[in-house]
Amino acid sequence: MATNLPITNSEDSAAGTKLFFNNYGQETLEFNANDVNSTVSFFKKKGFEDDAALVVATVLLKQAKLDGTPIYSILDSLEQFDGLGLSQVVGEVLNNNRTPTSTLGFRTTNVVVNQSRNISP
Repeated sequence: MATNLPITNSEDSAAGTKLFFNNYGQETLEFNANDVNSTVSFFKKKGFEDDAALVVATVLLKQAKLDGTPIYSILDSLEQFDGLGLSQVVGEVLNNNRTPTSTLGFRTTNVVVNQSRNISP
């Protein structure tokens, strides 16, 4: 069963074997240390916590490697976003790399600027 939760340390003696066969036949992805450090520090600079920056950096590095795109071009395009805009873009990227059983999103409220009411004195 696919899950988005991290692998927990258990006392299962077959954990290493399961991990090996779950990834059997898949090519391992290796990243340049400078790319990893740059990507993590980019998200830390934008206000992400350490763990969040590492997870987002990992997803972006993996997708950039699979697409054959340099990570620095992606970071340059993300530089234009700040705050909520960056969070929405990161949410979309994470949703595209998750199992379809759950998604990340934002709650928005409908704000009516000019609303008139009939109020009797």
